[in-house]
Amino acid sequence: MIIRVLCLTPLLFFFAVFQVSAQKKHTISGYVKDKATGEPLIGATIHLEGPASRSTNSNEYGFFSLTAVEGEYQMQIGSVGYILDEQHVSLTKNIKYTVTLASQDNNLNEVVISNAPKNEHVSNAKMGVERLSMKEISQVPVIFGEKDLVKVIQLLPGVKSAGEGGSGFYVRGGAADQNLILLDDAVLYNPSHLLGFFSTFNSDAIKDVTLYKGNTPAEFGGRLSSVMDVKMNDGNNQKFSVNGGIGIIASRLTVEGPIVKNKGSFLISARRTYIDLFLKASSDSVAKKSSLYFYDINLKADYQFGEDDKVYLSGYVGQDNLGLGGLFGLQWGNKTGTLRWNHQFSPKLFSNTSLIYSDYKYNIDLNNSDTYSGHIASQIKDWSLKEEFSFYPNSNNTWKMGVSSIYHTIRPGEYSGDLTLTNQPYTYSLENAAYINDEWKASDKLKIDYGLRLSAFSVLGGETNFYNLDNAGDITDTLHYAKGKIVKTYLYLEPRFSMAYQLNNSSSLKLSYARNTQSIHQLSNSAADSPTDKWIATNNYIKPEISDQASVGYFKNLSDNAYEFSAETYYKIMQHEVDYKDGANVRSNDPIEPQLLFGRGRAYGLELLIRKKTGRLTGWIGYTLSRTQLKIDGINDGEWYNARQDRTHDISVVGMYQLNQKWSLSATFVYYTGNAVSFPSGKYYVDNQVVFLYTKRNAYRMPDYNRLDLSATWKLAQRKNFSSELNFGVYNAYGRANAYVITFKQNPNDATRTEAVQTSLFKYVPSVSYNFKF
Repeated sequence: MIIRVLCLTPLLFFFAVFQVSAQKKHTISGYVKDKATGEPLIGATIHLEGPASRSTNSNEYGFFSLTAVEGEYQMQIGSVGYILDEQHVSLTKNIKYTVTLASQDNNLNEVVISNAPKNEHVSNAKMGVERLSMKEISQVPVIFGEKDLVKVIQLLPGVKSAGEGGSGFYVRGGAADQNLILLDDAVLYNPSHLLGFFSTFNSDAIKDVTLYKGNTPAEFGGRLSSVMDVKMNDGNNQKFSVNGGIGIIASRLTVEGPIVKNKGSFLISARRTYIDLFLKASSDSVAKKSSLYFYDINLKADYQFGEDDKVYLSGYVGQDNLGLGGLFGLQWGNKTGTLRWNHQFSPKLFSNTSLIYSDYKYNIDLNNSDTYSGHIASQIKDWSLKEEFSFYPNSNNTWKMGVSSIYHTIRPGEYSGDLTLTNQPYTYSLENAAYINDEWKASDKLKIDYGLRLSAFSVLGGETNFYNLDNAGDITDTLHYAKGKIVKTYLYLEPRFSMAYQLNNSSSLKLSYARNTQSIHQLSNSAADSPTDKWIATNNYIKPEISDQASVGYFKNLSDNAYEFSAETYYKIMQHEVDYKDGANVRSNDPIEPQLLFGRGRAYGLELLIRKKTGRLTGWIGYTLSRTQLKIDGINDGEWYNARQDRTHDISVVGMYQLNQKWSLSATFVYYTGNAVSFPSGKYYVDNQVVFLYTKRNAYRMPDYNRLDLSATWKLAQRKNFSSELNFGVYNAYGRANAYVITFKQNPNDATRTEAVQTSLFKYVPSVSYNFKF
């Protein structure tokens, strides 16, 4: 009898497994939205608790899909700052479901700024990913009192500010141009206003920002270091609303409302500085004729056509104007446009088709009535088409696959007026890609995110010349190709992989690897980023840059998930890195190729972060220890040398405290090692003129930098249809004179002595702004 039972056991086991696999399965799909505005919620968590518990997250359009065996379930839907929604679901067939979540009122005892599940920080397979809510961004004090997501991004470990007040940033040793910055999928080539003291992002128009600084998903490409993916608000499809703010030097206004309630909405958001108005009141005649201001406008509209189709149209226009007494003028700005169509083919298949336009240009006007006048123009313009599918075959896999094509047109320099320079010819190129990516829940403890991207960059003929160079960098041959003819195509496979192994409910180990390539390069041999830096494309001589990055991390939640701790270490190898020969002038009208040198790079570091996301006191402490070096024949005798963005130590402390119902306080402290820089090591005389001698590239450092910022917000009114507040801030509260630039000159009283002169931009910068919404 016992033997008979033992023999039947495998059969019973097989039968049970067969019964489970044969059980009917159904899919619940739909959207998660804000109840008050109808805005889709990104990254909301949907959890089914029942016969076969399952979880997923909404995508960037609020869409979700979950497949489970037939049965009765409790469904929980949660998102950042929203009240958890719980409902009973009878899963007996495929269900389309739209969930609306109500915003969570401020609660002094429990300010929650994290998504459910609470241990997602530990369980998520992705590494080096930071998502910030606009609530966090709005509380962090920044210069001039303007909410600025780029300034907040710069406070994260692994991300370094390019300098005092600037919008440029370096990620894990990469240069500023190695960051892909997207606004509704459109590339922003210069995300700054007023030479970097403001960013192009008006926080009133922004819904979500995600920074990928490690293993970027396969859908993104074209840059080596990071992707900053910024999504605009869609607009309120329930009711009309107005909000804005009035500050010391800038004001902003946003209007949104329904086109058709529950079906379509629009948003218009604009801001402008008015420093130029103060200049007109000056008694100085040059200042009266000078200008210093920017404006930008964000536009978005969407409309739902039936249950399965939705169309979005978004755009951005921004312009800076800097003029000196009518003698000199500099204007620069971005224009972007995105036309997007979402379509749900089935409960498991979702598509997104996008037509995208991006245009960055600058103009320089020179006007001297006694001698000459002239005009210089430069531009980089993209048209792109992207087709992407999201496939949810089961609850353990989410596939994303697609193709994209970008047509680049670059106008390096066009001259008119009395300038006798020859116009630099337009360059054309085509950047194509195909990709596939899977988020796989291999088991309850193991999650894997893997993908592959195939990139193809084709250099196209046109007005420009192509050059062959010898080993010394001298031009040996000049070639010309007809417009549209393919000169050369660079083809690369870019694998991406990351995994998380959960040790227990509160800790995990993660590792990742990614290869990226970049074929659009920014050239600048000045000490600071400038709107007039030159962009060039890969050609027959300049090769795409390549990076291979591996990282390992330990993630831990503490005190019942109230604290999040992470330690990540990375090592990145870079090929075909670009630098300049000594004495190169990248702004000249001569061919750029003979002035460039190419070599290898390496970047490695350790990033520590502890974050508190609940309670009255929230914030984080971040620390980065890192090195970035280059090895290029022809520079520093072919030895490894510090890259311009090399910075050994970087510390940031961010704290936000809800004092009571009326007052909230915040503070930010930053400290970092000075950037690597080239200073003269000697001098000599030529025709009685002093010439400084530079022997080593980036062998010195700027002085260390530190700063404390303070902010307080006072709620004046908090009624159903109207709210207002006053924000008070102090940038650089203890008035440290941090070095912006250091120059050298001869002592006027002793020609044998050389003086180093430090220029500082700001000491104390107070700010007051009034914000309102109705």
